[in-house]
Amino acid sequence: MTQLPSFNRSLLHPRYWLTWFGIGLLYLLVLLPYPVIYRLGTSLGRFSMRFLKRRVVIAQRNLTLCFPDMPQAERDALVVKNFESVGMGLFETGMAWFWPDWRIKRWCRPEGLEHIQQARDNQQGVLLIGLHFLTLELGARIFGIYNPGIGVYRPHDNKLLDWLQTWGRMRSNKSMLDRKDIKGMIRALKQGDIIWYAPDHDYGPRSSVFAPLFAVDNAATTTGSYMLARMGKPAIIPFAPRRLPDGQGYELLIQPAVEDFPLDSELSAATRMNQVVEHGILLAPDQYMWLHRRFKTRPEGEPSLY
Repeated sequence: MTQLPSFNRSLLHPRYWLTWFGIGLLYLLVLLPYPVIYRLGTSLGRFSMRFLKRRVVIAQRNLTLCFPDMPQAERDALVVKNFESVGMGLFETGMAWFWPDWRIKRWCRPEGLEHIQQARDNQQGVLLIGLHFLTLELGARIFGIYNPGIGVYRPHDNKLLDWLQTWGRMRSNKSMLDRKDIKGMIRALKQGDIIWYAPDHDYGPRSSVFAPLFAVDNAATTTGSYMLARMGKPAIIPFAPRRLPDGQGYELLIQPAVEDFPLDSELSAATRMNQVVEHGILLAPDQYMWLHRRFKTRPEGEPSLY
């Protein structure tokens, strides 16, 4: 069972004072009206391209690999929009952690809640497929207000941020599990809980198989979703938190359950899951975390793509 962090006096040590300052500043900024937050966040994201040049190169490379037929001008414009989302992602994290429920509901509209209810009517647990959108924190908060579940996460190296992100996520969810705690996830699914799970990052070769993702034939894809689906027998329901243009707010798009998820092999499961991931990314491609080296793990003997 994952031991969740709790607040203790050691988090007041001077080593954390700069982090506390940043947290306090973020708290004050997200008190501003949302249209102002939107302008600040997108402006900060565009400005960040000047000193996050390595991440800009990674984003451009990922888009080239995934969409080789996309015109260069369109790809360049998508990178700029993506970094606007990077700036907004910082503010959206503060919104997710600090906004009261009434303000979340004012600016965020869920669609597809009936798909969760259908799974509950069938007495199934739900494997909620969330992707690494830059709206990730806010999406989890929105979903949890309507259907509290259990989040899967990687503990943060900074103990203060580890406690804070857990506190923020627990505002509208039931509990958290370390991403390595597969047994805990299976147990929760069998008990009818909702498990928020992200299968779209490269977690290395030990627990992955190589399956196609967009135009990349061999993308390292976690086998965790195969184990969870096979042993927990949940409804597999994708969702995507999408930021609306021009500061209009957000919509949480909950998709129908995946009906044809294969359980005959890890490779077939990973291939089908990557199709689900592709569909999700295309709902808001400018808001996906393209600055992550998604294709860093390669089959033995193949050169790096970066």
